[in-house]
Amino acid sequence: MGKVHIFDHPLIQHKLSFIRDRRTGTKEFRELMNEVAMLMAYEITRDLPLEEIVVETPVAPARTRVLSGRKIGLIPILRAGLGMVDGMLKILPTAKVGHMGVYRDPETLQPVEYYVKLPSDIAERELIVLDPMLATGGSASHSIAVLKNRGARSIKLMVLIAAPEGIARLQADHPDVDLYVAAVDERLNEHGYIVPGLGDAGDRLFGTK
Repeated sequence: MGKVHIFDHPLIQHKLSFIRDRRTGTKEFRELMNEVAMLMAYEITRDLPLEEIVVETPVAPARTRVLSGRKIGLIPILRAGLGMVDGMLKILPTAKVGHMGVYRDPETLQPVEYYVKLPSDIAERELIVLDPMLATGGSASHSIAVLKNRGARSIKLMVLIAAPEGIARLQADHPDVDLYVAAVDERLNEHGYIVPGLGDAGDRLFGTK
């Protein structure tokens, strides 16, 4: 069963409060989302393997450690996932970025795929799927299945807010995928929105309705 990692860091929780606030405008919302993604990047990369090297400091040789093994791939689910990419790239500037276009049909609440563009070497990368909201779990589950079908072997999902229903769906469909989340909310409403949530992340991010 995939683990659920909840980030309770004070800075993340502080900024998430303003992301939720309906009075927060598009510019501030976008900046806050990137900042929270950047802070979450520290935790989601905590278990990356290291190897020892020797570097020459101005004083003497030093034994230090650098990242080893697989490199990182970031896979935002369009369109709201784009709001988390820049923050992640500030910490992981050499990561490759793929894009997964999936939207939720408003009538059936089922995922509909419309665009997929991925790095050619995803099998060799640690993939982090990005989406601000894990509501029904349909879009995330579908996206992860697409990645697996194309050869991905190591996948994590990073979201700001999750509903219990979405977590259950992820764990049922992909028990090998860990979830990294800033908050787990109460439930979904009849329209499939997270309660209390933050509204439509894509609309708030891009100023659309």
